[in-house]
Amino acid sequence: MKITYNGKAMIIEEGKTVFDVFKDLILEKRKEGVNYIACRINNLTEDLNYVLEEGDKVELLDTMTLDGDRVYLRGLLFIMARAFHRINDKAKLTVNYQLSDAMFCEIENAEVTDELMKKITDEMNRIEDADLPIKKVKMSKEQATEFMKKENNRVCEIQLESTKDDIVELYYCEDYYNYFFGTMPISTGFVKIFELRKYENGFLLIYPAVFAPNVNSNFQENKKLKLMFDEYRDRFKSLGLYTLDTVNQYIREGRTSELILFSEAMQENKIAKIVEDIAKKKKRIILIAGPSSSGKTSFANRLSVQLKIAGLNPKTISVDNYFVERDQTPLDENGKYNFEDLEAIDVELLNRDLKKILKGEEIEIPRFNFKIGTKEYLGDMFKLEKNEVLVMEGIHCLNDKLTPSISKDDKYKIYISALTMLNIDYYNRISTTDNRVIRRTVRDNRTRGYSAKDTLESWASVVKGEEKNIFPFQEQADSMFNSSLIYEINALKPFAKPLYDKIPRSNKYYSEAQRLSKFLSYFEDFSKEDLILIPHNSLICEFIGGSVFNVG
Repeated sequence: MKITYNGKAMIIEEGKTVFDVFKDLILEKRKEGVNYIACRINNLTEDLNYVLEEGDKVELLDTMTLDGDRVYLRGLLFIMARAFHRINDKAKLTVNYQLSDAMFCEIENAEVTDELMKKITDEMNRIEDADLPIKKVKMSKEQATEFMKKENNRVCEIQLESTKDDIVELYYCEDYYNYFFGTMPISTGFVKIFELRKYENGFLLIYPAVFAPNVNSNFQENKKLKLMFDEYRDRFKSLGLYTLDTVNQYIREGRTSELILFSEAMQENKIAKIVEDIAKKKKRIILIAGPSSSGKTSFANRLSVQLKIAGLNPKTISVDNYFVERDQTPLDENGKYNFEDLEAIDVELLNRDLKKILKGEEIEIPRFNFKIGTKEYLGDMFKLEKNEVLVMEGIHCLNDKLTPSISKDDKYKIYISALTMLNIDYYNRISTTDNRVIRRTVRDNRTRGYSAKDTLESWASVVKGEEKNIFPFQEQADSMFNSSLIYEINALKPFAKPLYDKIPRSNKYYSEAQRLSKFLSYFEDFSKEDLILIPHNSLICEFIGGSVFNVG
């Protein structure tokens, strides 16, 4: 039987799995620090127990790929859940949200102690060292639910309630079953690096970063980020909105308007508080930064409205007009222009202009001509009056190296991101990154005519740039703003899902498109009537269209 691996034909016996065929390579590469944890077959992600067929095109996925990294984390969560079940089967464990390269978790009915963390760590190490098989078992949703009732596994039973699938896949290890969304490692030996650490009212599950998979990440404190997550989660939990199923229930019951009103009111209230803080501290320069598709443009517009109400008239400067000349632009590892690096900005000129502006002087603002790669001066004069504040948005705005000549007393930094606080269930969380890529897919298609493939193709480099230029500086912000709306993925679904479903099996991004399409299927559909209820100043309109602001 013939298959293709790395563009070369191979002859193998029938009935062999990927692991059977590539076992020696997988184990040898593991010694070199390369952890092949899953595979892609004909552009669809599968586990290593996939039985190969004639003509299959095989790609091995290590943990330095986004898909491989997800499989690693999913396996780690499964092993942690297994360990908790063995140490304390009554513990109600929840995986809440991500803080850097760590998951913040809580236990509702048990105290988190250092002793408990050690017991769970020891049990996880036992499971991993034993290299136990993780088997996938298919059964009907009804059968799975009955089985979990007999096993007295209420956590998994509740998880199953949230899925719409008639046939579900449970993962089994030793005498333990659980439900997870997505591909799993074929054995516990593929997952070795982790740390459990007691943290505030819960604990952290720390794991390797995707671009450095062989060492545990150096966890950085994210106190401000955690406070924002907790603030939003607690507000919505008090309204009975804490899992995807509760949101879907609102929509099924025709209460969509309540979801929209709750979300929009929370965001407007937060913006007003930020403006109040700016006015109280008498800041002159407002710096806004956040990862791709955070809704920065709409946020800046809504912030400007609130600033005007407070008597602080905003004026904006675009950092994009301060790029260095094209022949000075840094290159990336592929020899292409790297416009996201700080060295791509003419920091000296920007700071010289900002200092003059703060002194009340009038300056001429450059315009960067991207076609010819140079700054041009076209008579755009700029002066900041006493009752005016300067608003500047850009990926480096939280980094003091962008504005080293400006006193901290004059700067007010705002970090914005779409921080999803909903979980599908106890262990399957809704990724902030997935939220943003869905937003970007819809906007790119609407405003630029890009296909979903085009967006997915660029996404890995976008994430890599954010890891370097944005996330390390988020805790330096004076305020954080969560642009996520509790109803937004339901609203994005009718726009995004058809785009992902158009990607053919022959395309290398088919697997990612299918993953996102299936993920969207868990969300109740927003009808046309529901979409009409969204106010035109909502941040989500930056992506689905209909915004009152000039957002493209």
